[in-house]
Amino acid sequence: MLTGIDHLVIAVGDLETAIARYTELGFTVVLGGRHPVATHNALIALADGAYLELLAFYEETPGHRWWGLLGLIDFCLRTDDLAGDTEAFRRAGVDMDGPRPFSRVRPDGYTLRWLLSVPRGSHRGVAPFLIQDETPREERVPREPQHPNRVVGIIELTVAVYEVGAVQRWYEEALGQTGQPVGLLHLGADGVDFTVGAHRLRFLAPRGKRGSLRDWLVTRGPSPYAATLLTAYGPAGLLDPARTLGARLELRSA
Repeated sequence: MLTGIDHLVIAVGDLETAIARYTELGFTVVLGGRHPVATHNALIALADGAYLELLAFYEETPGHRWWGLLGLIDFCLRTDDLAGDTEAFRRAGVDMDGPRPFSRVRPDGYTLRWLLSVPRGSHRGVAPFLIQDETPREERVPREPQHPNRVVGIIELTVAVYEVGAVQRWYEEALGQTGQPVGLLHLGADGVDFTVGAHRLRFLAPRGKRGSLRDWLVTRGPSPYAATLLTAYGPAGLLDPARTLGARLELRSA
């Protein structure tokens, strides 16, 4: 069963710079460690159980699909039945690889292990990758979910797509729920919402040939566009993209 967003992936050029910038924005940032695929990360744990992953390359890897990208690039859903949920997305039409083992070594030397199922090709970033822990999840996620900016969780992730219909069919079949139609005048977009645990997934397609959503699709293709974070009673609004290093993050008060 899918229980919610596990984490959002934010690509950054330099991890130390990213830690400094997000700390300036009022987040508590914890160094995560290294993956055996030339990436390392820092994590921002949230009180709702999800987290933000700041991900950078520690070796040049120009062949990697994320090389050279900045900002939101992917999202992960947490499951307690990885095999079953992987098969559900496959039946719905998503090209999924896995489950496969993955790991990260923390700065204290502890090796975290989990299983991943990852969409292939153009499905990546529109369909989620799925995770199930082998080592305890509380070892993977930092124990510091309090932040000076009072952010406590994720409200929604917005994913830009060219056409909503196919994506809607994926999620309706895989999640067993009916998507809720949504239209946003300020973005000139229509789409559909799904709820997974405490979080909302929103898929939007632009109505016309101009606008920020269309520009995103032209430069990045179908992929995560923005995230809305819940703040307990702090300031709301869009965070400065220069300080988030390209990630479109909006704070919304409870």
